[in-house]
Amino acid sequence: MTETGQVQQVADGANPAPLGRGVRLPRTERRAQLLAAAQEVFAANGYHAAAMDDIAERAGVSKPVLYQHFPGKLDLYIALLESHVDSLVTAVQQALASTTDNKQRVKNAVGAFFEFVNGDAGAFRMVFESDLRGEPAVQEAVDRATTASVDAITETITADAGLDEEKARLLAVGLVGMSQVGARFWLANSRMSQDEAVSLISTLAWRGIGAGFPLSGRD
Repeated sequence: MTETGQVQQVADGANPAPLGRGVRLPRTERRAQLLAAAQEVFAANGYHAAAMDDIAERAGVSKPVLYQHFPGKLDLYIALLESHVDSLVTAVQQALASTTDNKQRVKNAVGAFFEFVNGDAGAFRMVFESDLRGEPAVQEAVDRATTASVDAITETITADAGLDEEKARLLAVGLVGMSQVGARFWLANSRMSQDEAVSLISTLAWRGIGAGFPLSGRD
């Protein structure tokens, strides 16, 4: 199982039992196990109240084993944050690549943000609501969640609508911002279904992008 997959297993509620001391795992599997344990502890206690002791206990390893993989709590937090950012960016890229129908692409891209926000509260809060943005490495990872998504959408708009990169990027920023903020507001305040919320936001976005910036060469 990949590192991101192990973390997602926890996010989906399939929390693995601690493996216990003395169980030898390949380094990549052990790292994924430690990240999964850290996700639980950070989600339950927050960064500042989380202790490496708690994470080691949840993972069923000794503290020296934990420190072999992560020199400190911040290193562990950043590695976990990076895995969540990777998941989001990959979801957006796959949403754009899944079809050549641009209306569906917009809906899929919006849906990727809603799916991420509605998946694991600990994951989206680390990415969009981190209280450690004063840490340069954390801020860099958080910024990448937006910039990489914007880059992917910009490339698609530039190729299909024939706009220059500056205009395409501004449209991409608008779509990402609408999706991200809309998803977080929906999760906190709305009773409508995820599908209905995605449809509303994607319809709003498509009527602007589709009507104002049709495929290059279209009448």
